[in-house]
Amino acid sequence: MMDFLIRVFAFVLTLGILIVIHEYGHYRVAVACGVKVLRFSVGFGRVIWRRQPKPGGTEFVISALPLGGYVRMLDEREGPVAPNELALAFNRKSLWQRTAIVAAGPVANLLLAVLLYSAQHWIGVDELKARFGPPAAASLAERAGLHSGDWVHAYSYDGAQWQDVRSMTDLRWEVTQAVLRGQRLQLMVSDGEGHGQRVVTLELDTLGAKDIDAKLMLSIGLGAPYRGDAPVLGAVRPGGAGAKAGLREGDLVLSVDGAAVQDTDQLFNLIRGSVNRSSTGPLHWQVQREGRVVDVDVQPAAVMDGDKRVGRIEVILGKPPEMVTVQYGPWEGLSQAVSRTWDVSSLTLRMLGRMLIGQASLKNLSGPLTIADFAGQSVRLGLAYYLGFLAVVSVSLGVLNLLPLPVLDGGHLMYYLFEAVTGQPLSDAWLERLQRGGVAIMLMMTSLALYNDVARLLGLH
Repeated sequence: MMDFLIRVFAFVLTLGILIVIHEYGHYRVAVACGVKVLRFSVGFGRVIWRRQPKPGGTEFVISALPLGGYVRMLDEREGPVAPNELALAFNRKSLWQRTAIVAAGPVANLLLAVLLYSAQHWIGVDELKARFGPPAAASLAERAGLHSGDWVHAYSYDGAQWQDVRSMTDLRWEVTQAVLRGQRLQLMVSDGEGHGQRVVTLELDTLGAKDIDAKLMLSIGLGAPYRGDAPVLGAVRPGGAGAKAGLREGDLVLSVDGAAVQDTDQLFNLIRGSVNRSSTGPLHWQVQREGRVVDVDVQPAAVMDGDKRVGRIEVILGKPPEMVTVQYGPWEGLSQAVSRTWDVSSLTLRMLGRMLIGQASLKNLSGPLTIADFAGQSVRLGLAYYLGFLAVVSVSLGVLNLLPLPVLDGGHLMYYLFEAVTGQPLSDAWLERLQRGGVAIMLMMTSLALYNDVARLLGLH
């Protein structure tokens, strides 16, 4: 119950912040351009809170459905306007002023993202060190000659210009970018102590992937984090196969069915392959626990990992993964924030474009349930993580609103582009047709996003 309440609170807080900032962008520029703003609303539907600081001024309201907001401006197209207020009407303003007012909402979201990323960089975040865990068999990492424990220091696309990799988050981000671009990625790696540097190449251009998900990362070799070589057990999940067998955190695995276990990689592969062996009985383990040898019979659960049937015991293998604190100074943090906002914006547009032409799966489209889930997770991790999550959603909202769909800000900007080129505004008849088409497209996108959310919750994606 508490987990559900945290998700709801984080979701409402996220939407509230992003909607207020977006609509404030419209509001602030409208006022600066001399437009009278009648209402500033967070949410749609029935008004549950209202405040009007001065008679005849802007009415600020919160409405019952918190899935958006709006700024209602004085406009002759929406009702009669008193002669003494005609100069304050939105439709009477110049083309550049109307354009600035409409663009101000998405721009406000992008500027907010820069501020949020900057704050996250200045606070600092604990992230996984960029060390490979055991690469899956036949993965790109294995074919490139990478081994469990290899430490990635830098990446390059051309072998000439190298950029530092500060954490596993950096590495995953660049891998994602390279997959979408269809490019190879060169990595400067060493062993865990920093010795024996060498260059390896991930042939990401051969993937042709449509889904950017955990399954793709596993096929690349970015699955489980590196947890050390010794086959020591970490946290044991209650109710899992390991807990039912009596395994405990801190157990050192000596052998499985009489075969000596040398490292975590070997143990990992033995567990995964256990459900496909000829014998159907449990595995006989010997573990060292508090200085004595203990015999344990373990029956791994059979689960589907993509299209493969593998064994799983719900136990963390190895020691806790090594973490690094990623933190930047004032100027570098701001510079990195601008760069990350641009990169996430470009990535969002590329993903939308790939989905439109069929090069990326529509499963990548997420809706409110996924946002609520990630919001709750980030809140539990701490302020810096939540700021990063909020920045990502803010970028997505800003980019989405710039799309040339009639019901979005980008659609209105397209109208103004038409007006700038032809010298006359779009006719009312065409405006009505385009609005109906835009509403239909948005309903389809919303329905698809919600379907994907439910499918993920049910384990169908």
